[in-house]
Amino acid sequence: MPSIGYLPPPAEHPTSMKCPHCLIVFHDVRTRHYLGEDPDGHWFIESRTCPSPECRRDIRVLVRTTSTFQTVDGVDYMEGTVRKTYMVWPRAAARQRLPSDVPSDIAEDYREAALVLADSPKASAALSRRCLQNFIREVLKIERPTLALEIDAVIDSAIFPSNIADELDKVREIGNFAVHPDKGTLTGVILDVEVGEAEWNLDVLDDLFDFYYVRLARSVQLKADINKKLRAAGKKPLP
Repeated sequence: MPSIGYLPPPAEHPTSMKCPHCLIVFHDVRTRHYLGEDPDGHWFIESRTCPSPECRRDIRVLVRTTSTFQTVDGVDYMEGTVRKTYMVWPRAAARQRLPSDVPSDIAEDYREAALVLADSPKASAALSRRCLQNFIREVLKIERPTLALEIDAVIDSAIFPSNIADELDKVREIGNFAVHPDKGTLTGVILDVEVGEAEWNLDVLDDLFDFYYVRLARSVQLKADINKKLRAAGKKPLP
């Protein structure tokens, strides 16, 4: 039985991870503390500190394994056929900061979907589907009987570039709307999700908001500035 206490990391190369606080990617060797054993397995805490001078926040992950073994030098080290991790701190990984123009109800659904992602992908996916539908209806003014038909209408409208249109199409593909039509009609309801669906929904929302509220708004402002200069020079403005 391993003794409770500090476990030096094994001789390994530094691992790469994205800081869940600031989203900076860094490389390090994690430190581990053995907590003990119960009927569910062996428990450890893995610790890191973000090296970014602007962050320097701690990251804590609870790890469960089915067994441990001793290394040749007698240092206890974790290993097991089953390995489960639980993010302890921060509670949820940070995501891109939402543009300030995102309506408050849509922003609230997005933030809650991100917060519960690790604990309940089903709840996260339900919130992100509702967030997407509210964005389409409230902001884009497109309303159809189902979310799938609304996504079709958004794609056909050519509001967004082809890469974002493809991402929207994959929302249905990954969510398997054809097999689970309730996902298109009962948005906000807790339903089974496909692997990766919940996180993909949030990634697509990130790109939608960035394009609509940042890049598109910047393009509109740039065109307005150019036309102002053209008029001042007595020239025809851009259409």
